[in-house]
Amino acid sequence: MTQPSPFLAEVKEAVTPRATLLVAGVLALSLLFITSYVGALHDPKPKDVPVGVVAPPAVAEQTVDRLSALPDGPLDPRALPDAETARAQIVNRDIYGALVIDPAGTRDTLLVSTGAGRVLALTLETVFTDLERTQDRTLRTVDVVPADPQDANGLTSFYLVVGWCVGGYLCASIMTISSGARSPTPRRTLIRLLSMTVVAAVAGLGGALIVGPILGALPGSTAALWGLGALTVFAVGAATLAFQSLIGMAGIGMAILIVVILGNPSAGGALPPPLLPPFWRDIGPALPPGAGTWAARSIAYFKGNDSTGSLLVLSAWAVGGTVVALLTAVLRGRGRDRDRTETAATP
Repeated sequence: MTQPSPFLAEVKEAVTPRATLLVAGVLALSLLFITSYVGALHDPKPKDVPVGVVAPPAVAEQTVDRLSALPDGPLDPRALPDAETARAQIVNRDIYGALVIDPAGTRDTLLVSTGAGRVLALTLETVFTDLERTQDRTLRTVDVVPADPQDANGLTSFYLVVGWCVGGYLCASIMTISSGARSPTPRRTLIRLLSMTVVAAVAGLGGALIVGPILGALPGSTAALWGLGALTVFAVGAATLAFQSLIGMAGIGMAILIVVILGNPSAGGALPPPLLPPFWRDIGPALPPGAGTWAARSIAYFKGNDSTGSLLVLSAWAVGGTVVALLTAVLRGRGRDRDRTETAATP
């Protein structure tokens, strides 16, 4: 009988079937990472950007029609009665900019908000400058809600939320990995969720203090950012625990897929939502990084306006993760008890 070569035997010991599956999973995640980030960010184009038009009724109607007919639909224009209304809608996050036409002259005004994303503000300026040039008009730009000078490219909100999300799924993963392969019991799951509450409170406060009083990188209420951070960390941590309860250690990969691979490029950080391709623009608001980034920018620059929806999304992840994690642990506990009873009853 032929003996296996020492090298093949060594390979089998070094690379077990379990390790092979894990490596295959990591390879798949890495390729998905590349696909998601490059797919979302490689070719930014404005699509249906909500903007206002302020002008006399006849001029406003003609301008709205002209903007609506632009190739590929970069803008979603609507007529507004006056510049004050346009400013108020920008602050309320209903629109991203507004063109204020001067019927008595040849120089119009573009209202933008770099607080909502510097890249999008520059994109709107480029689009409207080109349009004005075709009409032999000039344009001046007014930043209604400017980004803080210390908030380079308006990315601090995004990086803050990414840090919170990473802390959430890593802490939840460590809690599970540290106990080995043992299935989570209801008591163990409850303890982990309570521990995540403490972690979330500390991480939320730490992040808010770092970007606010310590570095001065982001304006806005430190207390409000603390609350947002605590909710974000707990939401991601609870969801991670739920995934791990359902599918074991593979739940860590699921958390990375949702939060990092799908969530980060669609969050509206590097590129605000109107510049993202359809798939990423659609899923971003429903995932923790996107909801957190939108809420953080609202707190920092827009007096908290239009943040309710994002907070509800994060709350849904937090509540859903908690319920699924506890319910799964309870059901599996009952299954183990039933198996023990049947084994004991077997003669």
